[in-house]
Amino acid sequence: RNAGGRASDDAIRSLVISQRLLGTKEIAVIHHTDCGMLTFSNDDLVAKIRKELGADATGIDFLPFSDLEQSVFDDVETLRGSELIPGDISITGAIYDVKSGRVLEVIRK
Repeated sequence: RNAGGRASDDAIRSLVISQRLLGTKEIAVIHHTDCGMLTFSNDDLVAKIRKELGADATGIDFLPFSDLEQSVFDDVETLRGSELIPGDISITGAIYDVKSGRVLEVIRK
């Protein structure tokens, strides 16, 4: 689990450990409705950090997104395209609706 459920380098690191050492055979990318990652841009957060901490976070991609379904699709594709994750690993994507408790699979047409 990580902020936004994004397929970051650190998420891939964790998945590789899980697969190689623990035998994991499936990956599920699950993002959720009302996610805070939908509420800001990299520029917004860089400015907030500069104002509140006096630190320069320029160049850091905090991986925000504006389209929940697209973010799931993008992360599934990132994982499928990683040379560190074998092609026979099942990778699915879904959105968890925090109000209804339903999980809806994201399928690209």
